[in-house]
Formats: sequence, structure tokens, C-alpha cells
Amino acid sequence: MRNTRLLTLLECAIFAAIAMVLSFIPLDFGSSLSISLGMIPMYIIAIRRGFWAAGFSGLLWGILHFVTGKAYILSPLQGVLEYIVAFLFIAFAGVFAVQVRGYLKEGKLNKAIGWAWATMIIGGVARYFWHYLAGVLFWGAYAFKGWSAQLFSLVMNGASCILTIVVAGIIVSILMKISPKLFLPK
Repeated sequence: MRNTRLLTLLECAIFAAIAMVLSFIPLDFGSSLSISLGMIPMYIIAIRRGFWAAGFSGLLWGILHFVTGKAYILSPLQGVLEYIVAFLFIAFAGVFAVQVRGYLKEGKLNKAIGWAWATMIIGGVARYFWHYLAGVLFWGAYAFKGWSAQLFSLVMNGASCILTIVVAGIIVSILMKISPKLFLPK
């Protein structure tokens, strides 16, 4: 039992580190629109280990933003909201992990991928909701002329969320086809 917990914690740390490395690949379009490649390993750990592991790994990834100087902080509350709370909510990418793994074990790849997309959408929206809220509360001064903070944050964070889910989802789907064992812990 202890070895399983230790292995899970180590996997969470490794996937958080991989997510941080992927965060350094520049996929920013302007100051407010981006594709977060770090969500790929977050989705993998979420499917592989479930809700709590995804939340812990997300938290580690969020903290790594502070450590590496990749966090954009306007105030302490904004920093906590965007790099602690938002990244903790990646946990929701693990809500259907049992179903995905079950279908993978049964060899029902299409059903596994369908459930994986459902869980990735939930996890992505859960994370980006907090970025949207931070955008409204803290980043409104950067909105386009004539745009409200709510509209600007909805468009930019909504587009970032959708783009991230689509790109990461395609890569995760491909990985499920070529290496389903990656998603099945021993």
C-alpha cells in the first residue's frame, strides 16, 4: 500500500515537471490567448491515477510557475487564484478516470477515448473558469477598447480553454491508440 502511494506521488511530481517543461514551449498568441501544452501530462496523470492525483499534480505544476518565474502576478490574491486554485481544479480531469481505464482494459478504445474527452473537457473548463474569474477581477484593465472585463476574459480564456482541450485531447487520443498502457498503472 505504501509503495503504491509513494509511486503515485512520484508520478504526480514527474508529470508536473513534464507539464512545466512543456509550458516553456511558446504557444502564446498575444498577451491573453495561449495553448497550454502542460495539460497533456495533466490529462495523462488524471486518467492514469484519478481525481486526487490530478489535483496534487496540478498543484505542483502551479507552484512550479512561481519557482521558475513563469507566474504573472498582479496581486497575491490573483496569484493564488490563478496558480493554486485554478491548477488544483485540474483534479476534475480525473472524474471519469475509472471509466476510461475500464474501457482501455476491455480493449474498447473508442469508448475509452470518448470518456477521456469528457473528462478532459470537464478538467479544462474547471481550470479555465478560475482564469476567467481572475480575468474579470484583475486583468480587466488590459481588455480591448470597448470590451468589458467579462467579455474580454470570456473570449480570451474561453478560446484558450477550447484550443488547449482540442490540442491536448488530440495528442492524448493518439497516445491512447499507440500506448494504452501509459494510462494503466500497474
